[in-house]
Amino acid sequence: MEPASSLGWTLRNEIAIPADINSFLVEGEVAVASFQTFRDSATFTTKRLIIRDAQGLTGKKVEVYSLPYSSINMWSSENARGILDRDAEIELWTRAGHIKVKLGKGADVRRIDGLIAWAVLNSH
Repeated sequence: MEPASSLGWTLRNEIAIPADINSFLVEGEVAVASFQTFRDSATFTTKRLIIRDAQGLTGKKVEVYSLPYSSINMWSSENARGILDRDAEIELWTRAGHIKVKLGKGADVRRIDGLIAWAVLNSH
């Protein structure tokens, strides 16, 4: 596995929660919101952020990252002015390292920042 400090994802528009996400959840965990990524999806749950990354030409191999909210020490959000800014990004400082989350066209930086704040600041 590559070092956590090199991790980064791009979130795009909010999508319906994928039907198969329930197979990743533990008892008492609920999916809250999902966003399209370059090749798959990122889902905020009541306990963590789950990033699925389809790989290979067929996309049949899927790598899954799980970031428990309890590991996030600090975060920041940055955008030029508009809510749907192309250059917006969220940075997470975690026990695993520094993670950059770029926000693509259609991603609402305030919505994502709000989800992170809700998740980190509440004991889920």
